[in-house]
Amino acid sequence: MITIIDYGSGNLRSISNGFSKINVKSNVTKDPEKISGAEYLVLPGVGAFGQIMNNIEPYKKLIIEHISEDKPFLGVCLGLQALLSSSEETPGVKGLDIFKGKVKKLPIENGLKIPHMGWNRLDMTLCESKKSCSIIDGIDQDYFYFVHSYYASPEDEEVISGTTEYGFDVTAVLHQNNVFATQFHPEKSGVPGLKMLKNFVSMQL
Repeated sequence: MITIIDYGSGNLRSISNGFSKINVKSNVTKDPEKISGAEYLVLPGVGAFGQIMNNIEPYKKLIIEHISEDKPFLGVCLGLQALLSSSEETPGVKGLDIFKGKVKKLPIENGLKIPHMGWNRLDMTLCESKKSCSIIDGIDQDYFYFVHSYYASPEDEEVISGTTEYGFDVTAVLHQNNVFATQFHPEKSGVPGLKMLKNFVSMQL
């Protein structure tokens, strides 16, 4: 069973429907007991960094415990950014600090539109950690759907398993041990996105 944390995000049904398309049951819940007992845990997200950190406050300990128990965890979009230490979007607000580093504003000097919205190709050619990142198995230069104004800048670049080009190499996939996160929305990315969700639920607990 896939457990999706319901903290008031606007795209909860979208990610749930993504799992339904691959015939996998998911449970959208705000019940701490169900989240605590989750086998696979998903943190989706749209909105602002400060908002997500405020809304997931009741679940922070449960999320960290889930990760420390080596259970599969997936962060999506803002759910990826919440895994960093902090964000320029909301100075002074602490992230989950799973990945040391900062979420930074996409630069406007490259002349590209902010927010970055639309389809971009996922590139793994520069990333050493792609070799052990099982959610991108079978994914090769496919396009995924992005909507964001900020990007993750981890201190350890080896946790970056995929990038996309938007004036520079933007972090698109983070991975370390049992923790996976995508800046794009796999549930809105057609066949390659559904393949990624299948890879996630196929992991051995």
